[in-house]
Amino acid sequence: MIAAALATALAYSTPAHAFGGSDTRGEVEDKELIASAQRTSITVTQVSGPTGGERGSLSATDVNWEPPPCWYEPVFTPEELKDFAEHDAGGDVSLRQGWYGSRLWTDHFKDGKDAPNYFGTPSSVKGYKDYNLGKKGYFWRGVAPRLAALDDTSLCNKLMFWQDAGEIPDDPNAPTPQTLAEYAYDKVEVPATEIEAKPAAKSTVNLPTWVWLDKGTFKEVKVRAELPNTGLWAETTAKPVALHLEPGTADAETFPASGDCEINTDGSIGTPYTKGKTDQTPPCGIRYLRASNGEPYPLNASITWEISWEGTGGAQGDLPDGTFETTQDMEVQEIQSINR
Repeated sequence: MIAAALATALAYSTPAHAFGGSDTRGEVEDKELIASAQRTSITVTQVSGPTGGERGSLSATDVNWEPPPCWYEPVFTPEELKDFAEHDAGGDVSLRQGWYGSRLWTDHFKDGKDAPNYFGTPSSVKGYKDYNLGKKGYFWRGVAPRLAALDDTSLCNKLMFWQDAGEIPDDPNAPTPQTLAEYAYDKVEVPATEIEAKPAAKSTVNLPTWVWLDKGTFKEVKVRAELPNTGLWAETTAKPVALHLEPGTADAETFPASGDCEINTDGSIGTPYTKGKTDQTPPCGIRYLRASNGEPYPLNASITWEISWEGTGGAQGDLPDGTFETTQDMEVQEIQSINR
């Protein structure tokens, strides 16, 4: 469906380009954002949490959850649109329409001529006089950073339209604080710190391997997303809540049996091994029941991060938990020995 819709949009754009003149397509760096509807002006900054070392994005535990595919954003003031239309005149006027040539832009936004609204409702929209110069507000357009995920061609597909300053469009796809929070979800980067284990790389059949994370190893990560010229913002917070262990073989036991090691009240996970605990059962750990015989077992450790958000006007909520996985090799030998 997407391919067909795009092909139709291009077909409509081609004759428009033929009589429109200029073929500037937003290749100048500072024009790329306004030229392409696949670029958002949302800014995301990290407020707290580690900024160095190896980090990565979270995977949602709800495999059916996805961030919003599209929303509307302010793109131009009247003065900016006038400058763009009369000099650059190459870019997307909606998610499915690209106008290349100054005549298209000036016809509709300067001279008041109606324009077709392909794939949108209504099918035709009234033009504007002199780019609305002298008015306070912005021309808005739909954006879809992940256009391939947009399987409904009617979503966010209004031709670029006017909205008075200080107002958010009355539309189901208008941006909200939750929109920003969900957009920021995959911008959260968490540390990929390896777990502490005793023995660290070699274990022994039938003796437990203790696993732990010291307090302070993992801290909350918070990012802030803001949409300029709207007053909308949201802060998305990822909080580590549990460690899950997968031994890498069926010939093993985990402690606890579920493999889920909860975070302690002081922020640590598990308990460090100390001399004399050989015969004890670790609160978080693994017992391998068979030697690895030269092929290390891939011990997989995944941290679960609880995701919440708050934003403009006291809005708040929760998003699906996220996980981040690391894997380290574990060699398991037959000889009985005591951890030192």
